[in-house]
Amino acid sequence: MYIPSHFNITDETMMYSVINEHSFATLFSEHNGRPFATHLPLILNKENTYLYGHFARPNPQWQDVENQTVLAVFHGPHCYISPSWYETNKAVPTWNYVSVHVYGKVELLEGENELMESLHEMVMKYETPDSSYNLQNVDAEYLAGLTKGVQGFKIKINKIEGTAKLSQNHSIERQELVINHLEQISNRNEQQISSLMRSNLKK
Repeated sequence: MYIPSHFNITDETMMYSVINEHSFATLFSEHNGRPFATHLPLILNKENTYLYGHFARPNPQWQDVENQTVLAVFHGPHCYISPSWYETNKAVPTWNYVSVHVYGKVELLEGENELMESLHEMVMKYETPDSSYNLQNVDAEYLAGLTKGVQGFKIKINKIEGTAKLSQNHSIERQELVINHLEQISNRNEQQISSLMRSNLKK
C-alpha cells in the first residue's frame, strides 16, 4: 500500500483496533490467474496472529486460495473534507480515512471443531451482550447441515500495515478548522474522523 510517511500508522495496537472495530473486510487473492475478491467478516484471534473467516462453498475463491499470500483490507472511518472549511481559497477537496492491510497465507480448516469454534466466536462478537442467541443452542442437526455449505479458513498474519490520513500535512490551525466542521456533522464517519484528528493533535 502507498503510505506517505506522515500518514503511516506505526502503532500496532491502533491497527488491531481498526481490524476489530471494522471487521467486515475485502479479501483479495488470485483465482484462475486473475484478481478475485470477496467481502466477508474476518475475526482476529486473541494472540493477533490469525484471521478467521469462512467462504460460501459455491464461492470459487476458496478452491485455489490455500497457501496463497492474500490481502485483507479493513476500511476504517472515512469522510470528505471540503476546502470551504479552510482559511484560504487556494485549496482543493480531499478525503480523510483510516485503512489497514493484512497479508498472510491461507490455511483451510479441515476439522469441524476449529470451524465451529470460529463460527461461535464470530456470532458472539456481533451479537449484543443482552442477546439471547447463542450458536451452541441451535439444533445440532440443523447446524450440521448449514456448516456443510461453508468452507472455513484462517490466515496466518505475516505483514500488517496501516494508514491514517487525518490532515497531518496541513497546519494545526487548519486541522482545527476541519475538526470544528466535522464535529457539527452527525454522521458516524465524520464524528470518528474528527475524534481521531483531535486525538492526533494532542500527541
